[in-house]
Amino acid sequence: MKNEILYRELREQYPEFVYEDYHYEVTEAGLKVWFDFKMGDVEFHPEALIERQCLNASMLECLSADASNTQAIKQSGNQAIDRMVFDIGMIELISYWKCACPPTVKVECGVLTDEQVVFWKKLYWNGLGEFFYTNGISETPEAFMKVKSEATQSTGAHLSTFISQLSTYLVPIGGGKDSVVTLELLRRAGKKIRPLIMNPRGATKECARVAGFPMEEVLVIRRKIDPTLLELNAKGYLNGHTPFSAMLAFYTRLASALSGIPNVALSNENSANESTVKGSYVNHQYSKSLEFEDDFRRYVVGSVECVADSTQAQMLPTVHYPLPTYNYFSFLRPLSELQIAMLFSRFMDYHDVFRSCNAGSKEDIWCGHCAKCLFAYIILSPFIEPARLNQIFGKSMLDDMTMELEFKQLIGEAETKPFECVGTVSEVRQALSMTLKRWYQEERPALLKGYRIEAIDAIDTIEAIAPIGNLTEEERQILTQAIRQSVNQAI
Repeated sequence: MKNEILYRELREQYPEFVYEDYHYEVTEAGLKVWFDFKMGDVEFHPEALIERQCLNASMLECLSADASNTQAIKQSGNQAIDRMVFDIGMIELISYWKCACPPTVKVECGVLTDEQVVFWKKLYWNGLGEFFYTNGISETPEAFMKVKSEATQSTGAHLSTFISQLSTYLVPIGGGKDSVVTLELLRRAGKKIRPLIMNPRGATKECARVAGFPMEEVLVIRRKIDPTLLELNAKGYLNGHTPFSAMLAFYTRLASALSGIPNVALSNENSANESTVKGSYVNHQYSKSLEFEDDFRRYVVGSVECVADSTQAQMLPTVHYPLPTYNYFSFLRPLSELQIAMLFSRFMDYHDVFRSCNAGSKEDIWCGHCAKCLFAYIILSPFIEPARLNQIFGKSMLDDMTMELEFKQLIGEAETKPFECVGTVSEVRQALSMTLKRWYQEERPALLKGYRIEAIDAIDTIEAIAPIGNLTEEERQILTQAIRQSVNQAI
């Protein structure tokens, strides 16, 4: 109730959020981008750096010398880069908008069609579902925000000459088990790979190293939050979850254009489609869902609109999103978390370096006290013997009764799942049943005393590849073969 009142007061105090401008320039370090947002008398200027190793030779040549700043790049014909940076600003702004939730977002620096406004409002609404829920804010998708585009010039020049046709994959590495599976399966299938890391930390760098990639071969994006936002948070302004994976999608799109690597292989699994709150749209993982993936792919392909051509006195059609070879998809979409865990259990070189714990990410540790740690432990438990699993996580998490609430959330005995990137309730229950049958036929861990074993056919459920996603038949076959090779030794 307190935050509901605060929400109404802040919207009255700050009726408008303005996306004033965006900038970029080529420096010795790479392509620097930054943005100008304004909310009343408050200004935000977030920035990011796409490091120089992301830029291929053709792009470096084009963006150097007489095209080293925003205006020069626009004049040189690289308007596709211009549009991509503008779109990054559109996803960046949601992190700043949410501190006061102004009812109107005014876009002064880029054209948005009616269809594009629908895309952004849908992304903002669903991506902020957890934010509204955890803050106890009652709102509707119609009333929470109005997006007004006030620019008069559109951008969108063709960039296909900079996109390689080679079957090379950018693989974003988050430091957890999922991206390791994508990296290893594509690598072992003979595909050319370049890892991509946003804001490198211990686990992400270690996973790249184990895969055989020194950091100078990794595409690195460094993103900085404007400290003004942190100051407002400390003063008690609204705060909460935003769709980080959607932000990654728009940054990888720019990295794809700059590097000439057409395929961006994410590691979002089938489980990401399940809502976090029973019977609602609220999904912590919305921007990892197939629904977002499909929407984003359509947005990138874009629509045709009429824009003025300076050389002719007429309106000519120009494609907004000129990367016909850009291919953003999740390689693991047909798989469940349980299948991914089974595959990851084979890649033992990563077992001591991967980390999925958000609470311990700054220290590069498993905190051992959060739902993400407990889920990771459970989903791996059918495939890694208990003594080794305890060594990886630092303790037997199934014996920790202080985790009883999180355990009940994971197995579906609470109103919500944990607000973390975790698997479905059915996957967790299946993993626990497999674990009990394999390792604990006599004495059970504390959290599993009295737990009822599910009547499941483990082999049937773990062999099935879901017929969904945006994979090629070859990519789907890589997954199918990997599952078949793993299942007999895992069960």
